[in-house]
Amino acid sequence: MVRTRQAVLLDDWLAHCQNCSAVLLQQFGLRFQQDYAAVRAALATAWSNGQTEGQVTRLKLIKRQMYGRAKLDLLRQRVLYQY
Repeated sequence: MVRTRQAVLLDDWLAHCQNCSAVLLQQFGLRFQQDYAAVRAALATAWSNGQTEGQVTRLKLIKRQMYGRAKLDLLRQRVLYQY
């Protein structure tokens, strides 16, 4: 369902979780319903913020490596030098 982005299967899967005998799965289904609109939109659209998250992670890594060593001008050079 997630890999093939089939949002139509979401409702059946959620109902199955809530009727399951496993308590943890029932709780997951209840929490899942609180963010239902966001999860359905994620399954229905092809948009992803993976590129943005990757760039933020890279910037944080560079900042951690340079902590206490340089000011903003050197950080800017190092970030822009990567490309």
